[in-house]
Amino acid sequence: MAAILSSPQALSQLPAPPGIQQLHHFAWRARDAEETRRFYEDILGLPLYHIIQSDYVPSTGEYCPYTHFFFRLQDGSFIAFFDLGDDQAAEPSPNTPKWVNHVSFRVNSQQDLLDMKARLEAHGVEVLGITDHHIFHSIYFFDPNGVRLELSAQHADEFQMLEESKTAHARLAEWTARKEQWRRERAQGQAAQPLKPQRNDRPEFVKP
Repeated sequence: MAAILSSPQALSQLPAPPGIQQLHHFAWRARDAEETRRFYEDILGLPLYHIIQSDYVPSTGEYCPYTHFFFRLQDGSFIAFFDLGDDQAAEPSPNTPKWVNHVSFRVNSQQDLLDMKARLEAHGVEVLGITDHHIFHSIYFFDPNGVRLELSAQHADEFQMLEESKTAHARLAEWTARKEQWRRERAQGQAAQPLKPQRNDRPEFVKP
């Protein structure tokens, strides 16, 4: 059933959006619950905190037996998984590079990144980084389910991030306007390549 859009007058009378406090959980499909537990609890140090098991999905009512299990981060949020009991992992997106979709966790310091990199590599996990993103440093690796994970140590303070936020809408509006033009050109058979950003924030990676 198609959604019925409210009138502008009705929309203007809606209450303001309530404050979204933090991430509650991110959920992904797991090939095997115990394999996933070993990675997140024994290596990364996130305690297994909660399990939900059922034959039916509460939101849709469909029959699909599952074990849903949660690992707790220090701020009280969770990363969670579904073991559907068939030893199948989630399929990667066929039109998206593997580095695009990922979950990033924040740690306190550069030393924390070095310590976790050492732990991961000692357990045979391939780690990329430390990568310098200017406002934070990161390492990257994959969990047993093919989920790309990032650990980040923030270097920019609240003032620096506030300054960044003052230009974010204008930069996105410029990108959107250029993308509309690109779409028109593509419809006319003129745009063959994906749209490039109007600004390069990482000039150190430009090939000579």
